[in-house]
Amino acid sequence: MLSYLHAFHAGNFADVQKHAALTLALAMMQAKKTPIACFDTHAGSAVYDLTGERARKTAGAETGVQRLWRLRNSLSSPDWQPMLEVLASENPGNSELETYPGSPAWLAGFARDADTVTAFELHPTEGRQLAGWARDAGVRVVQQDGLKGLLQKLPPPQPRLLTLIDPSYEIKSDHTAVAETLTKAWKKCRHGVYLVWYPILTSGLQEQLVSALKGGGVRKVLRSEVLLDTPPERGMVGSGMLVVNPPWGFEQRFAAMMDELQGENGLGWSSSITWLVPE
Repeated sequence: MLSYLHAFHAGNFADVQKHAALTLALAMMQAKKTPIACFDTHAGSAVYDLTGERARKTAGAETGVQRLWRLRNSLSSPDWQPMLEVLASENPGNSELETYPGSPAWLAGFARDADTVTAFELHPTEGRQLAGWARDAGVRVVQQDGLKGLLQKLPPPQPRLLTLIDPSYEIKSDHTAVAETLTKAWKKCRHGVYLVWYPILTSGLQEQLVSALKGGGVRKVLRSEVLLDTPPERGMVGSGMLVVNPPWGFEQRFAAMMDELQGENGLGWSSSITWLVPE
């Protein structure tokens, strides 16, 4: 079942939360010189046209990254700056963003010479676009189920690990599959930093993932959630991130980033951050 295309949702409020967490974690990890192996389990096509028909159909970017971009000069947290610099480099001279980088592009943009980026994508069309982009980006592309592929690649030869797990969850069993994969990955590489994105749904399906991890063996799991102040009656009403082994100080710095986008003067969300599983 490969119907999901992220081009319809690129740059929405959930992407802002997810990529803020990803870039902050990577920047903090790079304070040390040792190489990092980066994995993206559901990479998509890497770069998205915000002026295209798919993006305009849902207009998710308008209340997400476009609003963030308009607020860029008033943001107080310095941790937004690396993310804003990448957006500026992708959109030179544009008052409105026309291009939005997906997760593998964020990883590639921050990767140092000794770091590696591996991107998994099973969707054939997305995979071809990803492979075309990756040739010049120094990213290894694997057309495979990312959850299975990740487990095959762990532990990596590099001394440190950063993994983003972000399926579309269009298949209901994805919630339990992600929990099972994360547990197995953590056992293979316990020092790795794992970021797991999940949609907060009116159906409450996300609790399958959260409950499985809360009662499982994985330790040191930070939980960040943003809830829309004016949610739709059905579907996604918020966005969540689980961060396993966050760098020291990540909790406070990420909370500050999310908090300043609260309310009608921000991205129209309320944010919270708690420890799902302590150390």
